[in-house]
Amino acid sequence: MEKWMLIDGNSIAYRAFFALPPLTNSSGLHTNAIFGFTTMLLKMLEEHKPTHVLVAFDAGKVTFRHEGYSEYKGGRQKTPPELSEQFPVLKELIASFGIAQFELDGYEADDIIGTLTKQADERGIQAVVVSGDKDMLQLSSEGVTVAVTRKGVSEVDLYTPEAVKERYGLVPQQIIDLKGLMGDTSDNIPGVPGVGEKTALKLLHEFETVENVLDNLDKVKGKLKENLENNKESALMSKKLATIFREVPLENKAEEIQYNGYDSGKLAEAFRKLEFKSLLERLQLSSDSGATESEAQAAAAELKVTVIADADGQAAELDRLLSLLAASDRHGIYIEAIGENPHHAELLGISVSTGDDVFVLPMETVNAAGASLFREWLADEAKPKYGFDMHKAELALKWAGLSLGGTAFDVQLAAYLLDPTESALSLSAINDRQGFGGVPADDTVYGKGAKFKVPEEETLYRHLALKADAVRKLVPVITEELSNRGMSKLYFELEQPLSRILAGMEHQGIKVEKGVLEELGNGLETKLASIMSEIYSLAGTEFNIGSPKQLGEVLFEKLGLPARKKTKTGYSTDADVLEELAPYHAIIPLILNYRQLSKLQSTYVEGLLKEIREETGKVHTYYRQTIAATGRLSSQFPNLQNIPIRLEEGRQIRKAFLPSEPGWSILAADYSQIELRVLAHISGDEKLKEAFIHDMDIHTKTASDVFGVSADQVDANMRRSAKAVNFGIVYGISDFGLSQNLGITRKEAGQFIEQYFNVFKGVRKYMDDIVAQAKQDGYVTTLLDRRRYLPEIKSSNFNLRSFAERTAMNTPIQGTAADIIKLAMVQMDEALRERGMKSRMLLQVHDELVFEVPPEELETMKTLLPEVMSGALKLDVPLKADVSYGDNWYEAK
Repeated sequence: MEKWMLIDGNSIAYRAFFALPPLTNSSGLHTNAIFGFTTMLLKMLEEHKPTHVLVAFDAGKVTFRHEGYSEYKGGRQKTPPELSEQFPVLKELIASFGIAQFELDGYEADDIIGTLTKQADERGIQAVVVSGDKDMLQLSSEGVTVAVTRKGVSEVDLYTPEAVKERYGLVPQQIIDLKGLMGDTSDNIPGVPGVGEKTALKLLHEFETVENVLDNLDKVKGKLKENLENNKESALMSKKLATIFREVPLENKAEEIQYNGYDSGKLAEAFRKLEFKSLLERLQLSSDSGATESEAQAAAAELKVTVIADADGQAAELDRLLSLLAASDRHGIYIEAIGENPHHAELLGISVSTGDDVFVLPMETVNAAGASLFREWLADEAKPKYGFDMHKAELALKWAGLSLGGTAFDVQLAAYLLDPTESALSLSAINDRQGFGGVPADDTVYGKGAKFKVPEEETLYRHLALKADAVRKLVPVITEELSNRGMSKLYFELEQPLSRILAGMEHQGIKVEKGVLEELGNGLETKLASIMSEIYSLAGTEFNIGSPKQLGEVLFEKLGLPARKKTKTGYSTDADVLEELAPYHAIIPLILNYRQLSKLQSTYVEGLLKEIREETGKVHTYYRQTIAATGRLSSQFPNLQNIPIRLEEGRQIRKAFLPSEPGWSILAADYSQIELRVLAHISGDEKLKEAFIHDMDIHTKTASDVFGVSADQVDANMRRSAKAVNFGIVYGISDFGLSQNLGITRKEAGQFIEQYFNVFKGVRKYMDDIVAQAKQDGYVTTLLDRRRYLPEIKSSNFNLRSFAERTAMNTPIQGTAADIIKLAMVQMDEALRERGMKSRMLLQVHDELVFEVPPEELETMKTLLPEVMSGALKLDVPLKADVSYGDNWYEAK
C-alpha cells in the first residue's frame, strides 16, 4: 500500500537551526540545521515507513504571491550565513538518503506539497506532510495527516481533520480564514490590526469564513468592527496569500518520488564527512567501506604470511624476520591496539611486512622470553619503524610495559596533513583512496558496538598481515605526496616529533588529588542545597528543578511569568528563555546558577573522579593530532581543554591538579592574544602591528580607533564590543553571530563590522587577497605550509562559496596559531633534554602549556618557558607568553 511523505525542507531546516545549539564539524561547517533535520527525517521514516518521499524547497525569494503583494515575506531578516551555508550540504545529504527533492521557480515548497496532497486525495493514497508551519493544516484531510514539529524539531504533533477541530474548533479549510484575520508576521501577511488568534477563532466559530465575517459586520461591535471595516481588503488579500496553491505543474512527479530505502555505504560516507558519529552508531553504519571479505581473502592469499605463535619453537623464523629488518628499511609495521582510548587498549599483536614476507606476532609471542631480540628492535631508536597511528601504538605499548622507538613514518598522521578535512583516516580508507584496496574495514572484521568481538585466529592474523603490507606500500607514495606539496618539513620537523612528545605527556599524566575534588564536590552540594532552598522559598513549593515540565508549571502558572515558548507538552525553559526572564523575578538567576553548578558537579567533579587511574593517582588524557582541520590538538578521555574557568567554582577544580613529586610546583604559560598577533603579521595592518609592538591593550586600541575616541574615553561596553569583533574577525564572524554575542540588532552589528574594516584597512585587504589566492590555488596555507583545501570556493552555489571564503580567511590565522604552540612544545622538549632538566611537560590547553617543575629548576623555567614560547616563530610583532606558578594548577593561573 502506497504512503507518501512530503517534507517542507526550508521550514524544517529553519526550525532545526534555531532549536539546536551551534554545532560545527572539524572543517568549521555549521551543522546544527542538518543534524536536526536528519534526526527528524530518521524518526519520521521509522515511524511512518513511507513508500514515496519528497523534500520540497522554496526556489527563490520571488513567487507568484509577490505579484499581488510585493511586501509578501518582506519582514523577514536575511538568512544567517551560518544557516545558508548548510542548505547545499543538506541537499547532498538528502540525496545520500536516496530521497527525491524538488523546487520550482515562482512557487513555494507549500505549493508543491499542496499539489501533491491533492493528487494523493484524488488517488486515495495516504500521505503525511511534515512542516514547522501550521499553515499546512489546511491540507489535512481524510487521507492526509499534517505533522507539525514542536519542542525543537524531532517531536511532532499529528493533525488529522479531527485533531484540527479539537485544537481550533475549525475544519482544515478554515485555517486560511484564520490567517486572513490574524495575519502572520513571519510571512508579513498583514491580516486585520488588533485581531489575534483568540479573536479570530471567536469570529470564525460564529461566521465560518472571512467573507461571512465581512458580510455580517452589523453583528460585530466596538473597535473590532471599526478595524474590520477599515481593513476588508487586507483581510481578503491575507486569506488569499495564506491559501496554498494546489495546481503547480508537476507531471509524473509521483513516479519520481518512490523511496526504496537508503544505501548504507552512501549514507555512512555522508554522515562520516559531517562527523555525525551518533547517527552512524544509531544506524549501525560502518564508518568506512574497505574491502569485502572475499577481496581480503584474495589479497591475503597472495602474501607469504608467517605466524610466529611460539617464540621458542619458531626461533628460526624470528631470526629470519630480524635479519630481513636489518637488511632493509623497506618494511611496514602494524600494532593492533583495540579500543578508542589507548590508555585502556587491548593489544592483539604486531605484524611486519618486509616485502615478500609478512610476519605476524601475537602478543603472547612478543612478550615471550624467546622474543627479547624483537623487543630490542622494537625499542631501538636507531632502527626505523614505518607504521600507522604510531602515537596510539606507542602509548598502548607503554602501558603494556613495552617500548616503541625509532618511529620514522606514520601513514595516518601524514594522510591527515595531506587533507585535514578528510575524516576517514582508517588504514582501509586511506588504502582505498590510494587505489591499493584489499584491506577490509575493522568493523567488517571485528563487528561494531554490541556485536564487537575478536575473530578467530586465522581471520585476525590475516587481517593484521594485510594491514602491515598496506603500510609498506603506502609509505613511499604518501612520502612523495608530502614532498610534492612542500609539507615534508611540517611533517618531519613538527608533527612527527610532536607525536612522540604527546605520548610521553599522556603516559606521564597529571596528578589529580581525589580528596580535593571530593571536597569541592561537597562544597558544590552544599551550595546547590542552599540555592535549591531559596528556589523553593521563592516558588512557594518544592518541585524537581531538573524537570522542564515541573519548572515550567512553577514559573508560568504559579508565578505568572510571561511564557516565551509553549508546546503541547509544556513550557520551554531553555537557557535563552530563562535569560530573557531574568529581570522579571529573583528566582530566575538562582535557577540559572543551579544549572551551572549542577553541570560542574556531574560533568567535571564526578566525571574527573572516574578518570583517575588507580595505579597512578593521575588523569591521563589523550591528544588527537588528526581531528581538527586547523591543526589544533583535541583532548579526550577526559577532555582537559574544556574545564570551565569562567565561573569561580569552575576555576576551583584546577586546585585538584597537583605536581606528582613533593615540593615541586605547577608552572603554566599561555600566549597572549596569539591569533590577533598572527593576524597583525599576516595582514601587515599598521594599526594592529603598532598596538602589539607598543604592548597596548588591543581591545581598548580597537575601540578607540573604531569609535573615534581617545583611549581614556573608551568605556566597558565599547571595549566589550571591540573584543567581540577582534576575536570574531579571526573566526569569520557574521553580523548575525556578532548580534547574538552582543545582544544588538544585526543592522548595528553589520555597521560595527564595517567600521572595523574602515579602520583596519590592512585586515580587509588581507581577507580580499586570501580569498582571491584560494580561488586560484584551491587551498590556503599557514605560515608553516599546513594546507587546507577549499574545493567549494569555486562553487556556483552562493552559500557553499561563502562558507569556503570565510574558511579561507580564518584558517591561516587559526592554523598558524596552532602551529606556533606545537613548535613551542617541540622546542621546549628539546631545550629540557639538552639541559638535562627534570621538569616535565604535562598539558597543552588551547594556548597554554602546563609543566611540573622541581624547586631547583623553578627560576630557570620561569625564564626559559616564556623565552622559548615567544621565540617559537619569528613574526613582525612580538609573541608574548605570560608565566605563572604555584602549588597547583589553580595557583598557576
